[in-house]
Amino acid sequence: MGVAGTGAEGKPRPAPPWSRDEEVSSEEEAESAAAGRREEEAAAEEEVAETPQEKKLRLAKLYLEELRRHGEVESGKRLCVVPGGKKGTKGQPMGHTAHILCIAISSDGKYLATGDRNKLILIWEAATCKHLYTFTGHRDAVSGLSFRKGTYQLYSASHDRSVKVWNVEENAYVETLFGHQDVITGMDSLSRDCCVTSGGRDGTVRFWKIPEESQLIFYGHQGSIDCIQLINEEHMVSGADDGSVALWGLAKKKPLALVRQSHGMQGSAQDLQQPYWVSAVAALLNSDLVATGSHSGCVKLWKCGEGFQKLEPLYDIPLVQMGKALVKLPRVGAGLGQLQCAGADTCYFLQNGFVNSLKFSSAGDFLVAGIGQEHRYHPCAPFSRA
Repeated sequence: MGVAGTGAEGKPRPAPPWSRDEEVSSEEEAESAAAGRREEEAAAEEEVAETPQEKKLRLAKLYLEELRRHGEVESGKRLCVVPGGKKGTKGQPMGHTAHILCIAISSDGKYLATGDRNKLILIWEAATCKHLYTFTGHRDAVSGLSFRKGTYQLYSASHDRSVKVWNVEENAYVETLFGHQDVITGMDSLSRDCCVTSGGRDGTVRFWKIPEESQLIFYGHQGSIDCIQLINEEHMVSGADDGSVALWGLAKKKPLALVRQSHGMQGSAQDLQQPYWVSAVAALLNSDLVATGSHSGCVKLWKCGEGFQKLEPLYDIPLVQMGKALVKLPRVGAGLGQLQCAGADTCYFLQNGFVNSLKFSSAGDFLVAGIGQEHRYHPCAPFSRA
């Protein structure tokens, strides 16, 4: 066993670590146990001090870290590819034969649904991409899909102006609802047996009560309403080609807040200027943080202020050339909607394009943007090189 020597002042000098016996005395064991109890007590006190939102965020980070350790998040590998084909060609393709316009996945990750311009909805086993069913019945392009959270009930929207309800588990059609006077451009749902839709140039947002087969109609935009998303069970956000972003509550038929020219104006001559179209919206679920996209050269972050009575600008994320620069998402303190950058704090954006889709991760640590060189519904939309 290693013995401590004596220093210049006669004080004991600790033995070097490599000469100490590896056994631990009972006194050291007691000190270690006491230290462990103090750490546990400190951790418990810290947990008590957490707000529910902070605890949710911490647990989400732990979950993501666990997934990363198993290589399921950052591998970058494609799990499978289902080839498409052309309608009428020899050999039956496994996938779609027309442009895919929308996708949805069940909340437990079991089923994947995809909709196309050929009026078809294909249902897949998400883990293997095995084709299970094909739903027919829409008379025009399928433009929106959404699974009711916690269930296998699927809502679909179409350019035929209808909303359909399906039971994916039973491979069954349920019902069809009508009301919109123009093509349906967006759809979303949460846990309640309801869904919301945006009706393009009919100028309405509609909240569908499925069991009652009824709908609430909301007015406020002056142009084509091209995108919509629920923030929580009582509030939603939408965007239109008149450049406006609207915040809605179910108790009022007009917007709780409306921001016109939300992404600014385009055009050189004063009399020829027009607002940048809002082509995508996203909301961090059950928070007060929303995002909007256009072709203005940036994604904008907004806070729903004063009890969802205001939309306050927070931060502009510029679109930069892919591979040449990185954009770090800001640590925005937006009340409940804190955009945290844990691990995935960089994003690539393609310069000079339409932001056709936006989605926050469930933990709120990153925002994904889908960008194209033209508007997903209006290929002839005015485009200014931002």
